Amino acid sequence: MTAASGNRATPPGVETTYKTREVESALDIYFYRPIGYQLARFFAAIGFTPSIVSLLGAAIGVTAGHLYFYPDLRLNIIGMALHVLTNALDNADGQLARLTNRGSLHGAIMDGFADYAVFASIYIHLALRHVAGGGSPVIWLLVVAAAVSHAVQSMMIDYYRNAYLQFVAGKRSADANSSEAVREVFAATSWREPWKKLGLRHYLNYTRQQEVLAPNLLKLRLASREVPPAWLAHEFREDCRPLVKWCNSLATNPRMLLLFAVLLIGRPAWYFVAEVTLFNALLVYVMWRHDAVFHSLLARIEARRQRE
Repeated sequence: MTAASGNRATPPGVETTYKTREVESALDIYFYRPIGYQLARFFAAIGFTPSIVSLLGAAIGVTAGHLYFYPDLRLNIIGMALHVLTNALDNADGQLARLTNRGSLHGAIMDGFADYAVFASIYIHLALRHVAGGGSPVIWLLVVAAAVSHAVQSMMIDYYRNAYLQFVAGKRSADANSSEAVREVFAATSWREPWKKLGLRHYLNYTRQQEVLAPNLLKLRLASREVPPAWLAHEFREDCRPLVKWCNSLATNPRMLLLFAVLLIGRPAWYFVAEVTLFNALLVYVMWRHDAVFHSLLARIEARRQRE
């Protein structure tokens, strides 16, 4: 595809609201990002903040989850349409933040809670549907396992993608923070703002879990903190770019397509099975591959330091 054809595929200026094109999936580039860009421009014009857009998307997504409760395909399809709109708004809040330069840690936390609310509604309503249809209440154990799996998958994929943005594109997302940095903000925030304080407490735990599960990435960030090696961006890109597609396979879009498929065939409980088997297997693979890359980069940094 030529540059001209690529420009015709998206509205002028839309790429300025990407995190970076290399980490965007095809569905995002050709569908969600153009829609999100137009929504972001509209919300900017009427004075909405990214957090308001996140809350709007959450409200629509929770409604979509409720419509998945009914064993009525027409209502399920309406829910799917609302779910797609929710995902477009989830794109739009980040694009609005980048378009208006209003990205913030608190906005990123709000976006995360909005995502949790949407999938909590989906998981709870699918489980209720299963039980109401005569299924075993044991489904709740599977739902809890799927929810925990989903949370860990999303957490680690965000960590790896943000690392790619940092090392390769030289960008820093509003939600790319070390536990040390979040701890400082948490300490400086008063309990007179309880919701911010509680949000920061949760996010501090979130960043700590990321660092525990990917210790070599934390070591790599620390090793390159003072003077990032000039060659590191190139090496990181060469080693990690093949893994981007695997990260994207654990992102929202494939999960939504799977959910829509099981709803269309009337087997929503299969979604939870896929979460704890297929998606967890992909997560293990992605974590193993990334850890090997980070270990190798650390060894190269140390070898170069010894030669200097």
